[in-house]
Formats: sequence, structure tokens, C-alpha cells
Amino acid sequence: MSERSELTVQRSAANRRFRRSALLGTVVATALGGGAILAACGTGGQDGAGDPGPAKLSVADPYIPLPPAGGMGAGYLTVRNDGGPDQLVKVTSPAAGSVTIHRSTASTMEQVDSLAVPAHGALQLARGGTHLMIMGWQKAPALGDELELDLTFAKSGTISVKVPIKELTYRPGQS
Repeated sequence: MSERSELTVQRSAANRRFRRSALLGTVVATALGGGAILAACGTGGQDGAGDPGPAKLSVADPYIPLPPAGGMGAGYLTVRNDGGPDQLVKVTSPAAGSVTIHRSTASTMEQVDSLAVPAHGALQLARGGTHLMIMGWQKAPALGDELELDLTFAKSGTISVKVPIKELTYRPGQS
């Protein structure tokens, strides 16, 4: 083999090694950069907030529109959360036979097992959307009565709330 062709073979091998090293360097840099991005997302990103901690729940604007005599009623309320995520998993009442959680769409209403309460957000049970169905009243409700509801959450335990019976046309925040 001539000196020139031996030099060409050596250069070709060196070029292959360089390209493999460059490719490996690119892969490593990409992996490290992706890991740094994931680490930043996992720790709350730019604001430095870490784990949101336990849920900090409160209930606002609860009401039940006056149901027909002996009929089922619908319950509405807002669960506010100033902490980590949770789930509403069960609702009961000592004064009703059953309370179930429902979701309405444009054409159907379906019972659901639970509803998410987002971290630093709210779960709103409102007309036309998610709501409670209350059946088997121990006594017929009247305007001004209150029904105790026990809201059970996956992480936060149970919160009891007194829910007033309001006029059928009542809307929170409106006079």
C-alpha cells in the first residue's frame, strides 16, 4: 500500500471516530439538558415551589334548590383548595337516604365515583354540570331548612357542611 493510500485510510478512520464522538457528545448533551428540564419541572419550575403539600379545603356557596315534595333534590357548592390535589370520593347525609355525585352533559346525566379537586384550584358543583343528587329525605325540606352533608375526600378526610334550602330560582352571587 502506498504512503498516500495509507494516509487516506488513517484519515477515514479518524473521521469515523470523530463523528462517533461528536454524535455521542450530542446525545449526552441532549440527555443532560432534558434531565435538567425535567428536574426544573419536578421542583415547581421557575418559582421554586416544590411539593404543594396536603390539600387545604374549604366549602363555599352551598345550596339546595327547594325540591318537589317527596322528590329528589340537587345540591351545589364549591370546594376551594389552597394546597395539594385531592378527590371528592363520597357524600353522605344523616337526614337523607342517599347522596350521589353526578355529571351532566348536554344530553345525559351520569353518576360518577369521584371528582378531582385540583391543587390551588376549585371543584365547582353547579347547575348544568357536576352536582349532588339527594334522595330519601327523612323529612320534607322547606325553605330555610339546612341539610347536613358530609363530604369525604381521598386524602383530607371528611368535612361536614350545613347546606341551606333555597328558592328554586336561587343563584349564588345574585340578589
